[in-house]
Amino acid sequence: MSDKFFYKGRQDARQHHTAYGGFQTKASQKSGTKKFPLSLVVTSEARKQEIEARVAEHQLYANVSVDTREGAVESIAGLTVILNKGETITSEKAPARNDPCSCGSGLKFKKCCG
Repeated sequence: MSDKFFYKGRQDARQHHTAYGGFQTKASQKSGTKKFPLSLVVTSEARKQEIEARVAEHQLYANVSVDTREGAVESIAGLTVILNKGETITSEKAPARNDPCSCGSGLKFKKCCG
């Protein structure tokens, strides 16, 4: 049977976008804040103090734990990602055709270097 014969009400074609995934619904979770601290694992007490100093220097929050087992691996990837984040690249606006030329000749850009 088709829906033509039995009216069930309006069928909305646009479902809620969070029900099907694919969208980051909790994008405001910023790592390294008081609410969402970083979870870091180091292999010695000396390294723990060094990492805590770096975290405090950059005004971040982290839970640093020491793992002294044989073959333990240090896990500070979250911290290195935050500290090595690149700056926003901005470029100079290209001069318009009728602006004075940037070389200092006094001519319009279109007559000189354009």
